[in-house]
Amino acid sequence: MIVRTTADITGTHRDVAAGNWRSKRIVLADDGVGFSFHETTIDPHSISEFHYRHHVEAVWIVEGTGTLTNHETGEVHPLGPGTMYLLDGHERHRVTADTRMRMLCVFNPPVTGQEVHDETGAYPPAVQAS
Repeated sequence: MIVRTTADITGTHRDVAAGNWRSKRIVLADDGVGFSFHETTIDPHSISEFHYRHHVEAVWIVEGTGTLTNHETGEVHPLGPGTMYLLDGHERHRVTADTRMRMLCVFNPPVTGQEVHDETGAYPPAVQAS
């Protein structure tokens, strides 16, 4: 059994900030459970571009408002508490935050916590454990 708090993670290698977002990686690949689980916050009045070519991500909005733009279709969706979006087709997307947003995210395959977004907004392919 693993028990962690966000206070345990704050200020460690599991607490990753870049630009206008911060991600507290609660469960990572080295936990060996087949997914990673994060609490991510995005600054108000900001725009974030993402494209997870190698991962599927589910996002549950728990605080704040904004919009999600699917660059593949041009569709725009309102985001707010209780909204979930699933990037099951590796869609290029934009999150525009009207207010500070807090979301809970699940990645499959799990991330290690050390990934860096490349110029397209993607993480590199997951490294398979040997």
